[in-house]
Amino acid sequence: MPNPKIMTRGNIILSLSLILTLTFFSLSCSTSDTRPSGLMCELLENPQTTEIYDTTPEFSWIFNAKTPGSQQSAYCIQVATDNKFSNAADIWDSGKTESTQSSNIEYAGTLLSPGNTYYWRVKAWDDQDNELKYSKAQAFTLSDQAGDQYKTTRYPLQTTPVAIDRIVYRNDGTIFLDFGLDAFGTLQLAFKKVNQPQTLVIALGEKLKTPDRIDQKPDGNIRYREIQVEINPKTSIYTLTIPPDKRNTREHAILMPEYTGEVLPFRYAEIRSAKSEIDTSQTRMLTVHYPFNDNASFFESADPVINAVWDLCKYSIKATSFCGVYVDGDRERVPYEADAYINQLGHYCVDREYSMARYSHEYLIENPTWPTEWILHSVLMAWADYMYTGNTESIQHYYNDLKAKSLMVLARKDGLISTTTGLVTDDVLKSIHFDGNMRDIVDWPPGSFTEGGTGERDNFEMTDYNTVVNAFHYQTLVIMSNIAAALNKTDEAKQFADQAKKVKTAFNKIFINKKLGIYKDGESTNHSALHANMVPLAFNMVPEEYLPTVVEFIKSRGMACSVYGSQYLLEALYNAGEDDYALWLMTNDSDRSWPHMINNVGTTITLEAWDWKYKNNLDWNHAWGAAPANIIPRYLVGVQPLEPGFSKILIKPQVGDLEFGMATVPTIKGPVKIKFEQIVDESLTLNLEIPNNTTAQVWLPSFNNQTAEFKVDGNITTGELAGKFIKTEITGNKTLKISKK
Repeated sequence: MPNPKIMTRGNIILSLSLILTLTFFSLSCSTSDTRPSGLMCELLENPQTTEIYDTTPEFSWIFNAKTPGSQQSAYCIQVATDNKFSNAADIWDSGKTESTQSSNIEYAGTLLSPGNTYYWRVKAWDDQDNELKYSKAQAFTLSDQAGDQYKTTRYPLQTTPVAIDRIVYRNDGTIFLDFGLDAFGTLQLAFKKVNQPQTLVIALGEKLKTPDRIDQKPDGNIRYREIQVEINPKTSIYTLTIPPDKRNTREHAILMPEYTGEVLPFRYAEIRSAKSEIDTSQTRMLTVHYPFNDNASFFESADPVINAVWDLCKYSIKATSFCGVYVDGDRERVPYEADAYINQLGHYCVDREYSMARYSHEYLIENPTWPTEWILHSVLMAWADYMYTGNTESIQHYYNDLKAKSLMVLARKDGLISTTTGLVTDDVLKSIHFDGNMRDIVDWPPGSFTEGGTGERDNFEMTDYNTVVNAFHYQTLVIMSNIAAALNKTDEAKQFADQAKKVKTAFNKIFINKKLGIYKDGESTNHSALHANMVPLAFNMVPEEYLPTVVEFIKSRGMACSVYGSQYLLEALYNAGEDDYALWLMTNDSDRSWPHMINNVGTTITLEAWDWKYKNNLDWNHAWGAAPANIIPRYLVGVQPLEPGFSKILIKPQVGDLEFGMATVPTIKGPVKIKFEQIVDESLTLNLEIPNNTTAQVWLPSFNNQTAEFKVDGNITTGELAGKFIKTEITGNKTLKISKK
């Protein structure tokens, strides 16, 4: 369906469907099927659709049990050449292995042969040592090149037909088609009967001029294309061949595979001067995207505005996966690290899918782009991969590359880095696989993209030692310390941690304007932009005494950043407990907002910029504008991995003034389900369903109580006070309620 205009927050009408959804949303008390489910081989839920390159693949599953909250005590993995295991496990039988681990178990049987297909299954024991049934068998096939070198397996792209949502027969003989949502693909055109040969002109586009007419001259890089098609009586179904665009098929662009052919982003089609009646039952938009489970995630609340923002951003992650690698949109189809990082976080939150993110991240390690901060983003991507999967293969293989990407080699004595002081040598560029001119970006675009505009940097003043760059550098050092520790590189973990501490000390000494209590843009300026303050706050760098003034300054600037910058602005606000303001930023109707994209622009995929006037060559299909796809699950609902692979889950909801809502957040351990209801500033009730074989650390608002008391399933209990929150740990399905005393 086309996106309807969303209601304002001041005029919320709770629909019957939402009431029914909430009524029937219940947390299961038990499960009748205790077999392991959600099997993964090499982090793939459907490995049978592709080929595996690792001769010692890792196996993962979701542990199911009769009692919610059960912990796995042991497992047994079997691998065979027969899907019915008629000859038992003729390749490998792990035997009963005492372990709580249910993900990333490495194959340890006889050598697997490239080109062969195998089947694996697993059974488990619960914490009462009850033996549960075997899972269904899952097939996987080794590539002929398996074992030759490290390589991340990914799926082939998928083509999905989409039916016509709206059709208009215009008086000029043109047939107008609306497919409801913008997508990358082509058009399958079917006719009931063709009496004579004819040449048709088919127009495809993303933007309307009138309600039933495509805009033939859209602004920027919004797509419009006319294609001629020859039809004849011998053929009734035609698939349009999209001519390649020179701009997005040149060097560094990701090319479409032959089996899908070229694609174009469009929502609307016009068939001009057709003398034959089209068959609407077979005329389809053929969309191309990475395999996607639409039911893996869910979010709905009392506010239709934030619901519509979530729907827009979730769909954007799916629609922009058309290359099988995270790219910047249709204009260039080039991967960029910052784009890919926002894609990655969003993809993890909307689907239980990790292969496209890892493949994109590893591609960018060896094919980096020019901005200093983008180089640093590779370290952030590596850490997200590890935290969401618990798998160390990638960080192990690329460890030395990640060390180089931290750019510690550019540091002066106090630890701060610069790319303009002569330290960026050929050897440095070679170490990060880059051949070009690395330079700082802060945000994009600058003012030059729009006549008379200031760009998206909030007038940030570039200096040799840049606040934003050094905040990202600090974060990479913290992460590199954690990565080194995960790989048991104890000495290097300490070195990175010590360097991070050194950088933070210098950062706060040099960049804070102590008179104003906010950060300057750099060492040699007194100007303070939004970016210079939001990024340090997002990375928890702000000393406690400066938190109030930094937060106040950030809130005074509004959304004075790009759709990319909004990722860090929103993270900063949630880190500071400013969930009311963060929610307002995501739901207000200014021209720098997602509701503006939906209501005023009319897009169904997030834009590259807030609107044309902020970037005059923008496209309408850019997932770096989809920050709420990860911000809503990770911060508003509050679900993040506290330990790698969700061995422990953080649940810290910050729901602003939303009266109720519910969400399903996918994890490698299984879905986390949450329902919340609140009386603002008075009480909060959480119904939680936590996957088996994991625990959750839950943070509840304390409502300024003097005690840490709250209720679990109606019984009073006590947690641990942590600032404005109360912490507790739970397993299984629980109802938690806290009220103001």
